Amino acid sequence: MMMLAMVLTISTSFAFTDGEETISKKTLNAFKTEFSGATNAVWTTANESYKVTFNIGDRSLVAYYNASGELIAATRSLSSVDLPLRLQTSLKNYYSNSWITDLFEVSSPDGTSYYVALETADIKIILKSTDGGNWTVYQKVQKA
Repeated sequence: MMMLAMVLTISTSFAFTDGEETISKKTLNAFKTEFSGATNAVWTTANESYKVTFNIGDRSLVAYYNASGELIAATRSLSSVDLPLRLQTSLKNYYSNSWITDLFEVSSPDGTSYYVALETADIKIILKSTDGGNWTVYQKVQKA
């Protein structure tokens, strides 16, 4: 829960930079090593933290780095077919009356988590999985 809050906070508090010249060499080198083959990198920065949006193949990803050049987290949007099989099956069995409005993966040094936003006419639910096998309710909002 803290990781999602941190990623969302960081992603909304960045300001665009003029390019890579304001990014530390340590961070640029870490990015180029961890995501070799990345294209269309767009960097933003805030308070000695960095966000880079980029492509690998046809996928769009976002990575977050601290000032020391350490990867904080990386996120990517997913299709439901990209989920582990147990998570796909669970969504089909228990949430078949809902539609998916957002689905993404967060990878960090602590592991990989999946988040899915589901909606019905009355409710919006965000589910989280940290083990790749089970969903837990992260947030539930009654629509007005």
